[in-house]
Amino acid sequence: MSKKKITIAITGLNNTDNPGPGVPFIRAIRESDRFDATVIGLAYENLEPGIYMDGITDKTYLIPYPSSGSEQLLARIEQIHRKNPIDVLIPNFDAELFTFIKNENWLRERGIKTFLPGMESFMERSKDNLSSFGKKYDFKVPKSLPLTGAHQVDQLFEELDFPVFVKGKFYDAYKAWDKHEVNTLFHKISAKWGLPVMVQEFVEGTEVNVIALGDGKGNTIGAVPMRKTYITDKGKAWGGITIDDERMLSLTYDIIRKTKWRGGMELEMIRTRDNEYYIIEINPRLPAWLYLAVAAGQNLPEAMVRLALDEKPEPFHAFKSGKMFIRYSYDLIGDISLFESITVKGEL
Repeated sequence: MSKKKITIAITGLNNTDNPGPGVPFIRAIRESDRFDATVIGLAYENLEPGIYMDGITDKTYLIPYPSSGSEQLLARIEQIHRKNPIDVLIPNFDAELFTFIKNENWLRERGIKTFLPGMESFMERSKDNLSSFGKKYDFKVPKSLPLTGAHQVDQLFEELDFPVFVKGKFYDAYKAWDKHEVNTLFHKISAKWGLPVMVQEFVEGTEVNVIALGDGKGNTIGAVPMRKTYITDKGKAWGGITIDDERMLSLTYDIIRKTKWRGGMELEMIRTRDNEYYIIEINPRLPAWLYLAVAAGQNLPEAMVRLALDEKPEPFHAFKSGKMFIRYSYDLIGDISLFESITVKGEL
């Protein structure tokens, strides 16, 4: 079968101690039997490692942060599209998804296809709506309360006990053991990610995760459960292993069926000693550890691109348990001219 030539633009090239999904997504697409892909990297910072890694992007452009306004971001996308026509755009950061979901029709009118959650689905699974989400769809979730000002800290602990998790609107999660820590973390997180800051009940147990892809009609195209074996101080998986857990898979299929989820997702759960499962977060895109699912037999990035192109990939029905990954640091060596090009010209 001859491969289909396609140009894919991908964000999330920050392959650091807080990695994005862009680099592993590209690795998966490079291994596809169906696509001969030209990959355009879209970077927010000039030191994102994916810009400089061999064999990752064919061309990279700097783009403005969504916080600078959707008009600037979309104007830059259109400018890049005129130079290098984009077939499929894959955004990989929570903070940028709102802009791209809102402007999905604008992109499609220009021939740029995406495969993203609907706005309602995207909003209802957000951290500040997770309690309502659990009630609506009948899933166990920890009690979560929004914090919009430091003066509310005393009131929160009329309903919650220590320890708690303090979480940013998009990223960051820290365990806090007293009100002083909560207050300090509130100022730290709100300065970075805005309001509200979420304070979540601590549920004791083992943290487990599922990567999944929904077709938007209630069907699960693929899902792979994983247990973290090493976690960084930022709460990121630095090692993990695929596990055979039917209840995790059943819960995932149920969520996708009830919400008719469209696109990639990561379910973060706590499995208690009593084998109860609590959903602590639903991330609205494929996670940075997605290459583990590819190694386990489910190339979810390839399937997502096929869905974006209005194809109908067959669902995956199996994966290999016991597959593990370990991240590591590696010194990339390059010439200053590469850095100058991306910084001055905005492209490389």
